[in-house]
Amino acid sequence: MRTIFFILQKEFRQIFRHRTMLPILFVLPFIQLLILSNAADYEIKNISLLIIDLDHSSFSRRLIGKFQASDHFELVGISASEKAGYRALEKDDADLFLQFPQRFERDLLKENKASLQLTINAINGNKAGLASAYANAIIRDFRAGILVKDSPANNQMSSAVPASGIDILHSNWFNPDLNYFNFMVPGILVLLVTMVGMFLSGMNIVKEKEIGTIEQINVTPIRKHHFVIGKLLPFWIIALVELAIGLVLGKLVFHIPIVGSVGLVFGFAAIYLALVLGMGLFISTFTDTQQQAMFLAWFFLVIFVLMSGLFTPIESMPVWAQNLTKFNPIAYFVEVIRMVMLKGSGWFDIQWHFWKVAAMALGINFLAILNYRKRAA
Repeated sequence: MRTIFFILQKEFRQIFRHRTMLPILFVLPFIQLLILSNAADYEIKNISLLIIDLDHSSFSRRLIGKFQASDHFELVGISASEKAGYRALEKDDADLFLQFPQRFERDLLKENKASLQLTINAINGNKAGLASAYANAIIRDFRAGILVKDSPANNQMSSAVPASGIDILHSNWFNPDLNYFNFMVPGILVLLVTMVGMFLSGMNIVKEKEIGTIEQINVTPIRKHHFVIGKLLPFWIIALVELAIGLVLGKLVFHIPIVGSVGLVFGFAAIYLALVLGMGLFISTFTDTQQQAMFLAWFFLVIFVLMSGLFTPIESMPVWAQNLTKFNPIAYFVEVIRMVMLKGSGWFDIQWHFWKVAAMALGINFLAILNYRKRAA
């Protein structure tokens, strides 16, 4: 323990003396947290909408008013030419156009049904799907309003069909306000902690190779496990401190709820960081420069992040991709931190995630130390 303590002193002194290391550790992660949390918004607003009105009726004007009142749509113009709508889509002047056919109001009053044409630019499939959902919701709301306001009792729609007798009551559990900050901030915290652990642990050991001090360390009485623990433990501590600061920022700035046990989050983070640091150590064993270590770590990190469920649900992925996520450590931590913070899950709910990550941590650290011994011999 005394040997590890002296190595820790040396490592912390090196970290705090490094002018470029301090901003990377204590400034950039929190700037990224503030920027990414505000930028990674699933809700799409200001969708450019062009109206093609061939009816010019009170009903068409009423529906247009509903679109104008929505925060999701921005009306860019009203035209009486269908060709104008297609030109707007081709020139990216509009994301979609809504066409009212002739006799729209008459068909709705006399036959209790009418057609609308909604044409959407679907290059961005996610945006197109959300735009369609928003538009359909507004049209359904307009339709419901027609059934109520223009009912037979008001002698304006004698053929109106009464609304269904089924009342649907809904409630949103765990995130009642559907606040995307509550969903994204915990996941982004996992990403920042992972970057600190994987990048800096790997590059720190490779730096010893670059400056030629690794040979001097190998001939000292310091044992290999002392050297590895002394190298990785500082970043383990720093990553936990950054997680704590990130949780405080999330609570103060984004008002994210913390329903479950904070201790459970840190307990899982501790074993998770052992896995991430082991991956950094493993990368350092077969790279000779910090640049090589950084690119290799970035290669794996991009795959892990995109397949972690941070931005897209794992259930929506192909079966082969879902099977790959079983070996993705970020996917486990993202799910656990959301379960604990939003649902208040306890140890019983996350224990299998813990044991899987613990098993991977033991395996990768064993391989890393074994490979390091072979290379450093």
